[in-house]
Amino acid sequence: MAPFKTNFAILAAFFSLIFLPAIKSETLFARELSDRDQFGLKPEKMTHLRFYLHDTVTGQHPTAVAVAQAATTNTSSTSFGVVMVIDDPLTPRPDSMLVGRAQGIYVLSSQSELSLAMTMNLVFTEGEYKGSTLSVLGQNPILKNPRELTIVGGTGVFRFARGYIRLRSHTINMTTKNAIVKYDAYALHY
Repeated sequence: MAPFKTNFAILAAFFSLIFLPAIKSETLFARELSDRDQFGLKPEKMTHLRFYLHDTVTGQHPTAVAVAQAATTNTSSTSFGVVMVIDDPLTPRPDSMLVGRAQGIYVLSSQSELSLAMTMNLVFTEGEYKGSTLSVLGQNPILKNPRELTIVGGTGVFRFARGYIRLRSHTINMTTKNAIVKYDAYALHY
């Protein structure tokens, strides 16, 4: 019986050396990556983008539409509880060509002031940043100038982006609720 035990021990050791690393790599949940170049990560840089967002709620071709609202008993002067979906044009000047779109949602989220909780992607469709996006999140008290939103990510040129956007109302019509807002985005990215 001694040769059987010896052979079994040798086989067990052999299979352990072969299969344990494979099993370990299959069950690995996370690992630290030290080679940034392998993933296309260059040194970080700061990019400043200036553009205008055109939020059109009324008219022939609205770019922001209400998809939900609070019960009809809600008499809030701030339209508290209204949920809007947006596909707003982005232009480099208030009256110029399209360079992208702001796509996402905002919710009128305050009972005491006109304020939007916003989540959106700034999708660039022209120029140097075509095909790239910035992901934005934040509270937007629309009557305050200036105000800020947070850049929480991005794709393409803006992969791993973080930063902020300083907003100023360029024009706002309280009757039609249409607005043009100046965005100065500061994105730190690779």
